Parts: sequence; structure tokens; C-alpha cells
Amino acid sequence: MKKRQDGTDLLLEAIMKGIFEKKGQDVLKIDLRKLDNRISDYFIICHGSSVSQVDAICDSVEDTVIRDAKEKPSHVEGLDNCFWVLLDYGNVVVHIFQEEYRHFYNLESLWADASMEAVRDNLS
Repeated sequence: MKKRQDGTDLLLEAIMKGIFEKKGQDVLKIDLRKLDNRISDYFIICHGSSVSQVDAICDSVEDTVIRDAKEKPSHVEGLDNCFWVLLDYGNVVVHIFQEEYRHFYNLESLWADASMEAVRDNLS
């Protein structure tokens, strides 16, 4: 018997699919659910190698999530320069960086107490 997906699982799956369609790199899923005073259940972090790739990843995530999970982000930031774009889906926040900005801001280290999982593209 197949496990039924809840809304968050479906959302996470659609986000990952959108990222991998445009070759997002070093995808990390941070599970914040066990932390007090969290702002979201999950952070998804990835990067692209250029402004145009970051923009393409953002578009792909938004399109895939709308199509597969029937959700739109409640807030989007960073599209003006595409150094660091944030897509806020409430219980999941997606951070898409250019590689140099990802290393500079190092969000992973800020949430070191959370459970982290490197996500690989199953389709390639």
C-alpha cells in the first residue's frame, strides 16, 4: 500500500523537481520542526552558477509547485538582482543563491542544530 502524501510532502517534492529541472546545485533540505521559535518547518537551499540560472530555477520552482501542488508563494524576494532569491511557501522556505553568495551568507551554519539532508536528483 502506497503512503498517502500530505501537503508538505507534495510541496517538497514539487520544489525539488523544479530545482532539478534547471540543474540547481548542492540542494540541502533543513528540517526545522524540532527547533523552538522556528519560522518555517523546512528550508530548502540550493545555488546556481549565474544570474540567469538562479532566475530560471526560481521560475521552474514556481511553475512546478503551481502545477503539482497547487500552491503559490506567499512572498518572493530578491528577483531584482538574483543574488539570493527567497520563495516563501509558509511551512517551506526556498533559498536560491548564486554560488558565491551562498558561501558568503552560509545559512547552513545558522541552523546547525537542525537536521540536514543533502538531496540528489533521482531523475538523472
